[in-house]
Amino acid sequence: MVTDLETGESIESEYRTSTGAFLNKAQDEVVANVEARIAAWTFLPEEPTTARSMSFVGTHEYLAPEIIRGDGHGSAVDWWTFGIFLYELLHGKTPFKGNGNRETLFNVVGQPLKFPEGSTVSFAAKDLIRGLLVKDPQKRLGFKRGATEIKQHPFFENVNWALIRSTHPPEIPKPVDLTFFKQSSHANEKAASDSDRSSGPYLDFEFF
Repeated sequence: MVTDLETGESIESEYRTSTGAFLNKAQDEVVANVEARIAAWTFLPEEPTTARSMSFVGTHEYLAPEIIRGDGHGSAVDWWTFGIFLYELLHGKTPFKGNGNRETLFNVVGQPLKFPEGSTVSFAAKDLIRGLLVKDPQKRLGFKRGATEIKQHPFFENVNWALIRSTHPPEIPKPVDLTFFKQSSHANEKAASDSDRSSGPYLDFEFF
């Protein structure tokens, strides 16, 4: 995810500095990459990093404080979202979730970050999350130097970033046999079709 966000940052830079000739030359390679990455991380703006978006889009638990306050936001919101995701990955829940959307938004803006009592998560992990979930975007980890700041954090000290994309996952799920589901779906469709037939004098008429 860090490398995906880093790619998004480089895409922003390309949009700021590239000429029309360059974009035409690299259209097949760059534009396709732009569409794929921005589709996954919709908060990354195509304007300069100083530009501020005023949109309010996203799941309440993952929204950054500046989005909720309507302050305008830049790419720092992505590092906030990454912090929420990392917290949830390590603790099984998001840090600011309330009983409803209103309470959740209030917690994001006004409540301090807390970790569950007795948490066995490492100090480095907690320190990284604290840096990512700073409510002031200008003081948030990643605001000044983007992914470089994140990658240099002690939490990632054993990660070889140069080889990360060629690393094989520890387990690859086996393909799921969907034969039963297809047969079941076909049987249900046939049963539904049979039940839609009128039992009256127009026996062959099928209701819409």
